[in-house]
Amino acid sequence: MPAEVAVLGVGMHPWGKWGRNFVEYGVHAARAALADAGLAWTDVQFVAGGDTMRNGYPGYVAGASIAQAMGWNGAQVASTYGACATGAQAIDVARARILAGLSEVALVVGADTTPKGFFAPAGGDRKTDPDWLRFHLLGATNPIYFGLYARRRMEIFGATLEDFAQVKVKNSRHGLANPNARYKKLYTLEEVMASQVVSDPLRLLDICATSDGGAAVVLTSLDFARKHTVKPVRVAAISTVTPVYPNTVIEMPNFATDSAVGVAVPDVPFRDSIARRAYEQAGIGPEDVSFAEVYDLSTALELDWYENIGLAKPGDAERILRDGVTTLGGKQPVNPSGGLGCFGEAIPAQAISQLCELTWQLRGQAGERQVANAKVGVAVNQGLFGHGSAILATV
Repeated sequence: MPAEVAVLGVGMHPWGKWGRNFVEYGVHAARAALADAGLAWTDVQFVAGGDTMRNGYPGYVAGASIAQAMGWNGAQVASTYGACATGAQAIDVARARILAGLSEVALVVGADTTPKGFFAPAGGDRKTDPDWLRFHLLGATNPIYFGLYARRRMEIFGATLEDFAQVKVKNSRHGLANPNARYKKLYTLEEVMASQVVSDPLRLLDICATSDGGAAVVLTSLDFARKHTVKPVRVAAISTVTPVYPNTVIEMPNFATDSAVGVAVPDVPFRDSIARRAYEQAGIGPEDVSFAEVYDLSTALELDWYENIGLAKPGDAERILRDGVTTLGGKQPVNPSGGLGCFGEAIPAQAISQLCELTWQLRGQAGERQVANAKVGVAVNQGLFGHGSAILATV
């Protein structure tokens, strides 16, 4: 049985604050992906939808909501939710169905309509829910965690505010050429460092916004794809790994860690394990990666991801940033799309949009943001409650 599936089509709805139903964004992205694949909606045999928790009943059954909006065609359907890893899980469900021989053509869609400001917990009194508790007991919004992670990086590795700001400058330069990005402005180091403090040491321009948006991919078997294109992009691996006990680094929404008193700490920490599992599946290493899309909820977190995915050794992320390794034109560009700093969070769409970017880059269709000689792309993400998310794509 082959271990790979093909990406035959990709499509997105531009990110922004549009104030419309998430289904509209999903349908727009789905139609764009089908057009890119050269297929009709009636060719789709399976729909995997990424759920959104802020859109009432239709959001909890996103697969069927999108299928109904496209026009019932009898396709089989699934809906998934894994917080920010939702898109990777939906892609993995579709990939598994294709590899099992149950479908040849699958459509994966994720879309979201987000509130103004930061994400807040769902309503109600839920005292056994860690996500509810961290808001109500600690007042710990997402940016609080981002600030703590940034402070940790400064304390352990000597990162500076200028290092964080340089990530924003880099990504803003990349995002200028992305038609789907929400923010298309080139920022200077001085502008980033002068922006308002949100969660010390992070400034407003260090932290991503919340956004509306949608993304879709058409996945097929390799045999089907080869009948429609000469050199299809292939999904070589997907990782949805969870932590190994004890997890001694705080992850949202928790506010305490596992105890390591009685059990030794794992050799591979959780975030390091996310991409590593994908590398193991594909039989490649980080040295083979041409470029990466990483989950830059903050500029400081992007630096952490350089090390988590193996582009740099611990403490070396700042150096490769300063040396231009992760900038377009460098050895291994990171976030050529512009990243979340240019897009913002549209949770069910995020990992799917990353695969769209991997596909455009590997096809050589990324225009001014094109990575030279792109052969292998990795996308990493992370959802609340220990949801890993990594996708490896190759040509």
